[in-house]
Amino acid sequence: MATENTPLVATSAANGARYAATSPSSSTPPRPFPARVASFLKADGQPSWIQSYKWYIFSSYFNVLLVFVPLSAIAHHLQWDVALRFGFSFFAIMPLAKLLGESTDQMSASLGQTLAGLLNASFGNAVEIIVGIAALLQDEIRIVQTSMLGSILSNILLVLGCSFLAAGYERNESLFQVTAAQASSSLMTLACITLVIPAAYQSTLDADKSNTKGLLIISRGTAIVLLLVYCAYLYFQVRRRRLVSQRESEEAEEAPKMSVVAAAVSLLLVTVVTSFCADYLVASIEEFAERYHVPKAFIGLILLPIVANAAEHVTSVWMAMKDQMELTITISVGSSIVPNRGFVVPLLVVVGWISGHELTLFFANFETIILFVSVLLVNTLIQDGKSNYMEGLMLVSLYFVISLACKFFLPVVVCDWRR
Repeated sequence: MATENTPLVATSAANGARYAATSPSSSTPPRPFPARVASFLKADGQPSWIQSYKWYIFSSYFNVLLVFVPLSAIAHHLQWDVALRFGFSFFAIMPLAKLLGESTDQMSASLGQTLAGLLNASFGNAVEIIVGIAALLQDEIRIVQTSMLGSILSNILLVLGCSFLAAGYERNESLFQVTAAQASSSLMTLACITLVIPAAYQSTLDADKSNTKGLLIISRGTAIVLLLVYCAYLYFQVRRRRLVSQRESEEAEEAPKMSVVAAAVSLLLVTVVTSFCADYLVASIEEFAERYHVPKAFIGLILLPIVANAAEHVTSVWMAMKDQMELTITISVGSSIVPNRGFVVPLLVVVGWISGHELTLFFANFETIILFVSVLLVNTLIQDGKSNYMEGLMLVSLYFVISLACKFFLPVVVCDWRR
């Protein structure tokens, strides 16, 4: 009970004790660096290593195809029939592409917006980059060029068409934002322009002449410009994601299934394994094409993109069936055009420049035309912000016609600017 002798302010000892209890400087002293490293590796507060890899390996029946990874290595080193070598490597890359995407997504879920954006930019198209570099270093210029174009056609025709068909099976009509569709249309137009310019330059020369130096300068200069534009695009996307996350902060985020360290280790290991499988695949293309009379253009334009983008194909169709059409458009159109034309293609041109391989952005008239008509059809169908199964059927039909043309008529189309 307070009396007249009770001080108005608590004693200094009491104040000191209260300050010591609330002061951050009095908290537990920082742990030694080895202890912090051990805690980080143990993934305290995150899924354990066993939980992470159990989900990583057994979360999808698609991973059953991982059995082809050791088979591809055995077939390559024992020099089995080229059909087995090509087929095993072909199917081995499919689950590896999915695992690369899973590792990237799990690391992005635990990192900030900036690091997540950079991570997706670096590893979001890892399979295309690995296969492209492997083919480039083996001087398979034709495979590199056609796989560039084939990846775009596969996404905007096959993936988007199958997604529209799947959505049309669930409902009569699906809606998506017109603004996002218009942005994707602009990106596709830019991709088409960057492909047409070298072809237009070559067409202005005499039929019996070819300016190799001019094509190389145009292609390498365009590659540098596109890489700079892509860096600006990444910055734009990071800022946009921050704004969206501030506006939609009330939405609950899905808990990560893997720890950051486990995801990083899996990303590194799968990238190394994918590089070996890609090397086995590219090494078998020449013999496979000659023995079974399959045009290299068909392999690069149709087969390789399906392998590299198999996981994205499944994801896009699944999102369309769940009526998440904006995400479907982003996966099949936006995410295919910008990284492919803005990052993968110029990166391969620069790698060829450094390694002494004369890779250019010049394509034959046939390839330029099929890209133009594909972009024209996709722009026409997505401008109204609506989709149905008939539009999906149109896109898939065009992709099938292009596949037939590549299989039976493309061998007579010569795209040799070095003659």
